[in-house]
Amino acid sequence: MTQPSYDVVAIGNAIVDILSPATDAFIADIGMTKGAMALVFSPEEADALYGKMGPGQEVSGGSAANTIAGMAALGGKCAFIGQVADDQLGAVFAHDIRAAGIRFDTEARAGSPTTGRCLIFVTPDGQRTMNTFLGASHYLPAEALDRALIADAKYLYLEGYLWDPEEPRAAMRAAIDVARAAGRKVAFTLSAEFVIDRHRDAFHQLIDAGEIDVLFGNEAEIVSLTQAADTEAAIAAIKDKVPLVVVTLSEQGACAIAGNERVQVPAAPVDKVVDTTGAGDLFAAGFLHGQAQGWGLERSLRLGAVCAAEVISHFGARPLADLKALAAEV
Repeated sequence: MTQPSYDVVAIGNAIVDILSPATDAFIADIGMTKGAMALVFSPEEADALYGKMGPGQEVSGGSAANTIAGMAALGGKCAFIGQVADDQLGAVFAHDIRAAGIRFDTEARAGSPTTGRCLIFVTPDGQRTMNTFLGASHYLPAEALDRALIADAKYLYLEGYLWDPEEPRAAMRAAIDVARAAGRKVAFTLSAEFVIDRHRDAFHQLIDAGEIDVLFGNEAEIVSLTQAADTEAAIAAIKDKVPLVVVTLSEQGACAIAGNERVQVPAAPVDKVVDTTGAGDLFAAGFLHGQAQGWGLERSLRLGAVCAAEVISHFGARPLADLKALAAEV
């Protein structure tokens, strides 16, 4: 087996986040559940909701793209595969991810729909309520995969959100086949309960077939996947089926389970929670970076916690501080 040139290649939604402060009353008025994510199914609906936003801040996003941006900021060599449209937001996304030092070669898609966007309302307590129009990101074809690139990375990192539509789901299945044939590891993030509800059987098939080497999820997602009574029961149900299970535990930190080894670390301190957008994404960035560098579970978990704390201290799901400096302190 040849030594891979890249630490991680990720496949996920290529979207641009638009963040705006909002009150709890506003969230209730627009009929959203605070802290939840809802899909917007038409550009007209997205435009109407955008018209109700206050002054916003545009930051390239997408769960796996956020993770890969964090890894690149830590010094990892990374690549991203995701679909944008040939429009202004598509150009914004491509510029931002390449400027972060990430290889991004996916050709922009002509015509409609437009590049995906996520309208994020952030309340004073830092909670984010997301409304996502996925647009072009859900039209990623298997033909867009750079198979040589996937085979040249230590890890293939897949975003659960992108499992929903048929076309990118087929692309991710093909990518798994390429990674496994090359002897690489596959990491998968569950993303959200609604995704699990729609694809629970398919996710279990991947797990039972030994296709997943690293599984990321929060407490609610792990419980939803296993349909267990609580987090501990869920961990017990899944730990022997996946070589490495990583569970974020909100303010209680995070744990990692690999066979009979279990390690838990507390959450890293933060002066003020400004915006929780991307907390799980950046945690995954820190943990996976540590694993790619050959670190143990505890050190990888601590780096994940530090990265998550950094991103919730400001608006946006991409790091602003020097993550390399933070990593040096772990």
